Amino acid sequence: MSELLLRAGKLDAADELAHLRERFVLDPAPGQDGDEAGVYLDGNSLGALPANVADRVADVVRRQWGELRIRSWEESGWWTAPERIGDRIAPLVGAAPGQIVVGDSTSVNVFKALVAAVRMAGDGRDELLVDATTFPTDGYIAESAARLTGRTLRAVTPAEVPDALSDRTAAVLLNHVDYRTGRLHDLPALTAAVHARGALAVWDLCHSAGALPVDLDEHGVDLAVGCTYKYLNGGPGSPAYLYVREEWQDRFDSPLPGWNSHAEPFGMSPSYTPAPGALRGRVGTPDILSLLALEAALDVWDGVSVAAVRAKSLALTDFFLECVAAYTEPGRVECVTPERHEERGSQIALRCPDAGEVMKRLIARGVVGDFRHPDVLRFGFTPLYVGFRDVERAARVLRDELA
Repeated sequence: MSELLLRAGKLDAADELAHLRERFVLDPAPGQDGDEAGVYLDGNSLGALPANVADRVADVVRRQWGELRIRSWEESGWWTAPERIGDRIAPLVGAAPGQIVVGDSTSVNVFKALVAAVRMAGDGRDELLVDATTFPTDGYIAESAARLTGRTLRAVTPAEVPDALSDRTAAVLLNHVDYRTGRLHDLPALTAAVHARGALAVWDLCHSAGALPVDLDEHGVDLAVGCTYKYLNGGPGSPAYLYVREEWQDRFDSPLPGWNSHAEPFGMSPSYTPAPGALRGRVGTPDILSLLALEAALDVWDGVSVAAVRAKSLALTDFFLECVAAYTEPGRVECVTPERHEERGSQIALRCPDAGEVMKRLIARGVVGDFRHPDVLRFGFTPLYVGFRDVERAARVLRDELA
């Protein structure tokens, strides 16, 4: 047995979060090289199924919908689900209650946040900045928001933001963690730089929430959005969330006013009066089945410290890089994820010319990561259910397939 495999066992034995794996349904197919279980390293795309979700959703379908029917809007708490679940997410992103509402997709929430930010920034600020390395949809939405509001859009890298800011800047849309490389950007420093020029900071937290501390309130973030189906394990297509800092809520002017965000939603008034607080971020009828599946999924976070999750995340990614270096031929893969902890999210991205084919072979052997065009193998490390033996096995199978 290799030294790294022995060390993986010792690390697993000392892992204070190891018991959390029991909260998930995690039974990957075995690999081809024995009876070892597969390894799921794609939680940064779709988190694993929490064990309690299936029964909770069955109750929603059979009893709440099947028996109570329309009464469930009140008796089962359907109506208040967007803000109630928002308050469940709040501590995971460092926010006080009353600032997050859950619903719609990340893309829709990016649109709401950006247009509202421009409106709150006021006249004379005619430029939007967007992260040039962002997930493509954020760029598409930013371009549309700029056209709609009559602003100019400029794409810059996060490192270029401080020098690109000016008195013309209305808002800046940034990703906390780069989806390709796993690079963690400096949210506190960039937010401070944006504020120093009188602009608003809008952050996309899709690849950081549930994997590392975010501390929205502490760092003065104005608006933030994020998905819930990655590290928050909400399920495929689970609704996203919108954070509106308390001090902006009275001025938050959504470009998508809907009856669900009306001060008197059942008054059916022909004129719109926004609801108080973060409820202004609601639009139409909530997606109840997905919302309540997400609410059940969030139970896995009970009693879990985000700081402990971050510590394990860094230990897992450090160990994976050590295993890859020990097991693979020098130069066969190139790590494009920063080595420094303060610049690393919870994934490792490796570049190799035949990445697409290599990933297909890895998946066939039970090691599930994903491929990003044109040449990136991407592995997500979800500390709630990934262990050190998983990491060592993944690196060993990677060695075989690279050979």
